[in-house]
Amino acid sequence: MSVMMKNIVVFVTDLATAKTFYVEQLGLPLAGETQMLMEFFPASQGTTLGIALALQDDAKALVGRHTGITLQVTGIETLCERLKEGGARFIEPLEVSPWGKMAVVADPDGNQYALVEMPQ
Repeated sequence: MSVMMKNIVVFVTDLATAKTFYVEQLGLPLAGETQMLMEFFPASQGTTLGIALALQDDAKALVGRHTGITLQVTGIETLCERLKEGGARFIEPLEVSPWGKMAVVADPDGNQYALVEMPQ
């Protein structure tokens, strides 16, 4: 028997608004899209991130929270500037520490993501 992670899903209230944030501002690679779901990162690379329309009450209750998801990025200063220019809300501003750089940003629905850049 084998068990592998397929995807992680975060719920939103408006897919068009979410697409602007995730694709244009955050710069995630869109791997697939339907009327109710966007999937980021090609499945061939492992786990995907799904952004799904919250249709049921249980899903609606999960919109706008800390996701526990950390995205590793390069060029975090440039990314944070692009997010600020796009109107993104930062929960934690960009900070530099001995282990690297980190910021926490929220999507338009308030779903929070940690962005980290590790020293090379």
